[in-house]
Amino acid sequence: MAFYQDIPRICTALAEWGACTMYLFLLKKEEEKSFMLFAGSFAVLALQGIFLMFTGNLPIVFWLPCMMGAILIMFIYLLFGAELSAWEGVYCTAKAFLLAEFAASLEWQIFSFLQIRGWRCAGLQWILVLVIYGLCFYMAFRLEEKSLSEGYLKQLTKREAAAAVLVALISFAFSNLSFIYQKLPFTSSHRADIFTIRTLIDFGGMVILHAYQSRISEYMVQNELTAIQAVLKNQYAQYRNYQDSMELLSIKYHDLKHQIEGLRGESDETKRKKWLDAMEEEVRVFETMNQTGNQVLDTILAAKVFRARKQKIQITCVADGKLLDFMHVTDICSLFGNALDNAVECVALIPEEEKRLIHVEVSAKKNFVFIRVENYCENTTLEQNGIFPATTKADKNNHGFGLKSIYAVAEKYGGCAEFSRKNDWFELNVLIPRE
Repeated sequence: MAFYQDIPRICTALAEWGACTMYLFLLKKEEEKSFMLFAGSFAVLALQGIFLMFTGNLPIVFWLPCMMGAILIMFIYLLFGAELSAWEGVYCTAKAFLLAEFAASLEWQIFSFLQIRGWRCAGLQWILVLVIYGLCFYMAFRLEEKSLSEGYLKQLTKREAAAAVLVALISFAFSNLSFIYQKLPFTSSHRADIFTIRTLIDFGGMVILHAYQSRISEYMVQNELTAIQAVLKNQYAQYRNYQDSMELLSIKYHDLKHQIEGLRGESDETKRKKWLDAMEEEVRVFETMNQTGNQVLDTILAAKVFRARKQKIQITCVADGKLLDFMHVTDICSLFGNALDNAVECVALIPEEEKRLIHVEVSAKKNFVFIRVENYCENTTLEQNGIFPATTKADKNNHGFGLKSIYAVAEKYGGCAEFSRKNDWFELNVLIPRE
């Protein structure tokens, strides 16, 4: 059993660095992976290696503080390298540390096993480090990319991060307990058994953390779907209210036109003429927005126009509403309702009234229905994921469900949606195949 010695410190440093680097490149976008990131990564490897090598011969009483120092280096590496918040960094460090412990333990156990059986190949240890570490990190990467994302981390609570740390600490404690106490029910005095216990417990801890993360991810998705469904229902409820109101408004506007004609013939006073011209303009706007060819779209546009005019916002529309006849009423409500609400919210913040402009377009492009909602926008800020415009609302956590519902509607009909900004205009473009 003499071959079952402690894991070389350099192997531990490589495992910890490799696990952190795997998480770093999992969370970083392709365009963010620069030369400086690679250079900084290898600088951290050198620091981790030097720290563990120089603390390897210290008395056992310093073992735990040295481990805490190594974990701190991992935390700082992930915190600044992946640009995480403190709790996001804590969560990822806990997962990376447990992964590193498992990879290092597994490699050294296999190496010691082969040494006992006479495998004395030159460079065997480094071949195993390359192969086993590579496989462990690759498998972890493939598993993590399905559930661990920036959106997941942003919704992660302190309680969930603390639970991950607790699992990692318990796994680490039990996996190394045999090195301190050999006469407990979960420990052993045989070196081979100690390595087996350590490897299996570390693997079990990883499984628990992955299952925990998958469950949280499913819970987040379910909450998101529930929120999107609530947005859809709200948009449809608004549409029904708009429809009832528009029927009454249609009657009022019809009567108003006759009143205007009668009033024009009674007086030529300048003040009254201006008043009548304003009333006529209101009628003209209503009639224009009410002729797209799709009753649902007409209702939504008219309602949004009335709301926008109170905020001195001008909405123009060039739309062939008949192209939307194949879409369900709730989908039309969700797509245009959310798009126009976001546009109104954006331009309402512009001080100059003449710049408060929104344009809606619905047209046919070959075998597709092309929908564009664009608004003037002087704010260049985007969310970190580069897709959603930054919110101005106080509740940052619940931002984006309206935009996600737009994506969902487009995907439902086999289409796609994208946001872009061109020459101070923010654009929502939706392309849907025609049935």
